[in-house]
Amino acid sequence: MDSDLFSRRRAERFAQLLDEANGGRRHHVRSKADGELTALVEVSSRLTAERPDVEPGAEFRTGLRAMLVATAEREGIGTPAKTTTGVRGALLPAITGRRARARGAILVGVAAGAIALSGISAASENALPGDALYGMKRSTERAQLALASSDISRGQLFLDFARTRLDEAASVRGDQLGFSAVLDDMDADTRQGVRLLTTVAAQRSDPAALDAVDTFLAGQRRVVSGLLDRPDHAERDRTRRSLALLDAAGKRADALREAIACGLPAPQASDALGPAPATCPADR
Repeated sequence: MDSDLFSRRRAERFAQLLDEANGGRRHHVRSKADGELTALVEVSSRLTAERPDVEPGAEFRTGLRAMLVATAEREGIGTPAKTTTGVRGALLPAITGRRARARGAILVGVAAGAIALSGISAASENALPGDALYGMKRSTERAQLALASSDISRGQLFLDFARTRLDEAASVRGDQLGFSAVLDDMDADTRQGVRLLTTVAAQRSDPAALDAVDTFLAGQRRVVSGLLDRPDHAERDRTRRSLALLDAAGKRADALREAIACGLPAPQASDALGPAPATCPADR
């Protein structure tokens, strides 16, 4: 599918979801992108209902204005439509109206994303599970994923979130249930990030996407291993499960590198860590 057409459809659907969230009429058609776009709508609603006491600086305001102006020019917002006659001319107002709406939604998305990554992030970035702003922190992460432009970007974001969950786990000492829940989220982010990046590497027969996985694993293993010093045996057992996942992810990345190097086709089998490559023949 044409990527520009796909982006316009996502923008139009985003505009519909914003309308629905603000009390507008509900649209019966559902989109596969609703899951991602709903995260942006949620951020928009929270920005309205829970405005943080954070004042954007002059530099941010200038940068945001420049971003919005550039997007408006690129999307043609404010550009007069050419006069057209006949049947197409009769349909043009409806078409241009939808496109203007879609382009406006793009601006809203850019603005919401920019704000979410500035004032909201500044207010919630240090929030821990149980804190009032923790839900906002996680909503901001979902918005970042929805705004990501590629599977590589999304994969790297998931790995960044796994690092964040590890930092949170180190701060919830004495709470076994809380510690385990944070590690569950960390492992889920790890699987998502590794799966996206290994899939890109296999599809492109290019190991470059695996570099981010290797860098992540090196640092993550070191910090997770440090958690084993905790005195509680149950927590050590839970931590070892996360270490086992990191080891499995490392073996998967190494196997994909070897398969790509010896020219094997993209694997057909896949699991939670992405494509599962065959072993290279011994004579290669």
